[in-house]
Amino acid sequence: MLHSPQNLMSDEIVRLQDEIAQKRKEILLLRRQLPPQEVADYPLTNWEGKRVMLSELFSPAGDLVVIHNMGRRCVYCTLWADGFNGAAEHFADRAGFVVVSPDSPEIQREFALGRGWKFRMLSAAGGSFIRDMGFEEGEGDFLPGVSTFHKDAAGKIWRVAVDYFGPGDFYSGIWHIFDLLKGGSGDWEPKYSY
Repeated sequence: MLHSPQNLMSDEIVRLQDEIAQKRKEILLLRRQLPPQEVADYPLTNWEGKRVMLSELFSPAGDLVVIHNMGRRCVYCTLWADGFNGAAEHFADRAGFVVVSPDSPEIQREFALGRGWKFRMLSAAGGSFIRDMGFEEGEGDFLPGVSTFHKDAAGKIWRVAVDYFGPGDFYSGIWHIFDLLKGGSGDWEPKYSY
């Protein structure tokens, strides 16, 4: 006889899950209290080699999500991008959405098309956008994450939040599902193909 999920969860697990949910709300509130950071209108490059300005990427409401992807070299970034691909239309309904990497437009295009990605990608190769946003620690030492921006009525661009990606974060749910397996996620690592 199967028991309901509630019967399989101890009171301590429920209490801790509630505490985590509350802490997450507190973190979001604190993020919203941080002053936004004005940023320049950075040039990026599309797959045709044409310059696209950051200011051109915003939704009509003035919001933009930029995923900082380490490029083809990172299997973890590929895992996150695969997940975002399934949500591309949902993102586009709420905000502008773009994945930016240091790869050249040619490499981006080949890799993205090979994976069936539907979201827009732009290259930051040759510019300072990735470094200025805090996602390049040293020359070629990139980090994955997300920046969110808002463009005000005067056309000024403000970064309103930033976060970094890593195994077990809130941005790739696969880790949390694997953690429910008997052995957890163990030493599992994503691959480009299976």
